[in-house]
Amino acid sequence: MDYGKIGVIAGGDSSERAISLLSGEHVTTALTGLGYHAALIEIDNLDNLIPPLRKVDTVFNCLHGGTGEDGTVQILLDVLEIPYPGSGPQASALAMDKPRAKEVLTRNGIAVPRGYTYQGEEIDLFCARAQTTLGYPLICKPSAGGSSVGVWIVESESVLVKAAAQIIARFGSLLIEEHIAGHELTVGVLHRQGVGEALPVIEIKLADRLFTYKDKYSAGVAEFLVPAPLDQGTAARVQKVGLAAHCALGCVGFSRIDLRLSADGIPYVLEVNTLPGITLKSLLPLAAAAVGITFPQLVETMLETTLIRKSCGQNGSDTPAS
Repeated sequence: MDYGKIGVIAGGDSSERAISLLSGEHVTTALTGLGYHAALIEIDNLDNLIPPLRKVDTVFNCLHGGTGEDGTVQILLDVLEIPYPGSGPQASALAMDKPRAKEVLTRNGIAVPRGYTYQGEEIDLFCARAQTTLGYPLICKPSAGGSSVGVWIVESESVLVKAAAQIIARFGSLLIEEHIAGHELTVGVLHRQGVGEALPVIEIKLADRLFTYKDKYSAGVAEFLVPAPLDQGTAARVQKVGLAAHCALGCVGFSRIDLRLSADGIPYVLEVNTLPGITLKSLLPLAAAAVGITFPQLVETMLETTLIRKSCGQNGSDTPAS
């Protein structure tokens, strides 16, 4: 299709603004290098978005977290009839809402960590219930958001209550989950050549047990092994679960699924990212490179998903990449 003038939206007011700007810059450079008419649209919030949208024919959304990834921008683009690659409003909103996403994944037979969502009760009682049922260590995080922002790993009641209170005060929501000991993995999903496929599994090796926002974007803090050093059967099983999670939430075009592989070989889905980082050092480009897809090729392939509005390729023909 003729994409016309492509507006690459980046920035926003979420806690992931800095990485969004990097993604936007790298995507714009890749598109212009490929000969597309693309320009970066840096916004501070949604109030800045409408005027520049009047000047573009297609949008490449590089906003991460907040209203850029929770379906709000997608609804606006649909109303304005501006095409864009990636997931639509419903899948975007569902993936961002971790408790709802876990319910859908569970109904589809996909393992997720056990946990509790804070519903406004007395915080001490809520934490006591979580620790009694789930044991330690525990993961505390906002119920919505991405890039491991605001995530705590806790091993005592005093720290648990403190972490819970701080997360509620800062983000207005709280999810407490059991900690799944095992391998930290991520699987990228990309729709290309008519089908959606799971890219090679990446293992994230850490000095600590928790992969944080700082770890993701600080050089030397984490080691990324691609493909992950898993046996062929296990790797295929993890890819299958990642692809199944993408499809279960109705994601379109591309996504990145974060998982934990337990000691007994069960892949647990932690979250699904509908707008993963697209910088030169981000995990989705790293996985794509493992199957020979360069960064510009990845960006162009993502752009080509603009007209796709089915979550799982043609006739259920989604497959893991070898």
